[in-house]
Amino acid sequence: MANSPHGGVLKDLIARDEHISAQLRGEAFTLADIVLTERQLCDLELILSGGFSPLEGFMNEKDYKSVVDTLRLADGALFPIPITLDASSEDIERLSIVPGARIALRDPRDDEPLAIITVEDIYTPDRVKEAINVFGADDPAHPSVTYLRHRVKDHYIGGKVQAIQAPTHFDYVALRYTPAELRSHFKKLAWRKVVAFQTRNPMHRAHRELTVRAARQRQANVLIHPVVGLTKPGDVDHYTRVRVYEAIMAKYPNGMGHLALLPLAMRMAGPREAVWHAIIRKNFGATHFIVGRDHAGPGKNSQGRDFYGPYDAQELVIKYHDELQIEMVPFQQMTYLPSTDEYQPADEVPKGVQTLDISGTELRKRLRTGAPIPDWFSYDAVVKVLRESYPPRNKQGFVLFFTGLHNSGKDKIARALQVTLNQQGGRSVTMLLGETVRQELSSELGFSAEDRHLNTQRIAFVASELTRSGAAVIAAPIAPHERSREAARETVLQNGGAGGNFFLIHVATPLEHCEKTDRRGIYAKARRGEIKGFTGVDDVYENPERADLTVDVTKQSIPEIVHSIVLLLETNSLL
Repeated sequence: MANSPHGGVLKDLIARDEHISAQLRGEAFTLADIVLTERQLCDLELILSGGFSPLEGFMNEKDYKSVVDTLRLADGALFPIPITLDASSEDIERLSIVPGARIALRDPRDDEPLAIITVEDIYTPDRVKEAINVFGADDPAHPSVTYLRHRVKDHYIGGKVQAIQAPTHFDYVALRYTPAELRSHFKKLAWRKVVAFQTRNPMHRAHRELTVRAARQRQANVLIHPVVGLTKPGDVDHYTRVRVYEAIMAKYPNGMGHLALLPLAMRMAGPREAVWHAIIRKNFGATHFIVGRDHAGPGKNSQGRDFYGPYDAQELVIKYHDELQIEMVPFQQMTYLPSTDEYQPADEVPKGVQTLDISGTELRKRLRTGAPIPDWFSYDAVVKVLRESYPPRNKQGFVLFFTGLHNSGKDKIARALQVTLNQQGGRSVTMLLGETVRQELSSELGFSAEDRHLNTQRIAFVASELTRSGAAVIAAPIAPHERSREAARETVLQNGGAGGNFFLIHVATPLEHCEKTDRRGIYAKARRGEIKGFTGVDDVYENPERADLTVDVTKQSIPEIVHSIVLLLETNSLL
């Protein structure tokens, strides 16, 4: 028997509003609309399907504040992650968004109307407090804090939604289930106990052994329920991962396991995320949920320490066990015993017995270098899929993103570096100079903060497309603002595939030198007021917080700088 939904009722808005969907679609054409971001799209899909039950829309201010402060909605229901619809002041003014207004929400991929929100309120969040309470720290090393700082707009719009249609997917359609569909599937197969396994990474033999062991101990079946929405930047793309999951499902005992995809945008919020994941799996009908060591942890903070303790997530799920009504299965660290050719929980292995393990770092190294991956660690079919998607490191693309003042020498460095990389061969080299891009891609843009940001994002988009194909990309805009540079980094990491290698190079040549050697007199024109918003004169250049390399043409020659960049690439095994 499938688990009851969180809150007792599955909020399947698609089913609820089906009889008026045509009427809503017609209304949507008469309304102002918001084109959703990728994260908002993931959130809306799970609101509409009931995956986020008991939510029926994006959180209003009362619910938002309560969730941030207490992990509960205003009515007391447990819900640990704020689900919000952010919008800029310009959007709110342009679209005349006020309480009571109805706004169409559109799919960014095909512009189709998905839902209509009736606005309850518009509020300005405390983003620092949100970062500290939800993610544990206002630390830019956390990917969701970076997203909150640089991608989330100034205001949140709260309100319930009515469903027009679910988003249309063209990939792995047979593996996509709503909560109602998955519950029906379990009922059809008479699955009374279901152990759900959350993952955003490829699965290997240890994961198979862990999930099979968990199911057998509880006389249950296994739901492999991987996230295929937004995950951590740099993660393996979901196309590759799903091919891995399909390959590994054949290794389960017949009838034990089932694979279904979850269109979730992860927040990497550790303990809070574990409770959230448990609620979601409960809504999909699972009775048990595997919670791993450092579940949904983003790695190291700015001080080099883990954001969360290894068992914080398990402890928080245990704390709310009575309300969650889903049994937690603690993740058991599995280790390989060569003497018996089997996996066992590490804490059950007798002292002195030989064990073997391969870390995630070691696996990535072997994939990068083409070194063998032993059968005891993974399956041939899985390794084959990974090798197809992850060419050796020296065949992967990369982006060298230069930032610095006008006339800082970054263009000279970029041209010299292009020659050096072309000489070495092995991959195509593309250069995106600031002035060239403005002429070819952004001629309609001015030099306001927003126009500069948009120009940088266009460069990042082109760079990510090229690097995914294995190219070396040298980008050299001024990019004076940290928000734009971090967004560019995220674009390349998220969309650059195996070539999502991003290096920020700060050309820190002092303003005095840039101005003194400016033969074209651009700075002089800016000083006279003939050019407005000029970086270094009446627009502030924000020094990068996370540069991979800092150079200065007053202290190093161009050849020396180029050589230091080549060494950076060699250190990262890209040459």
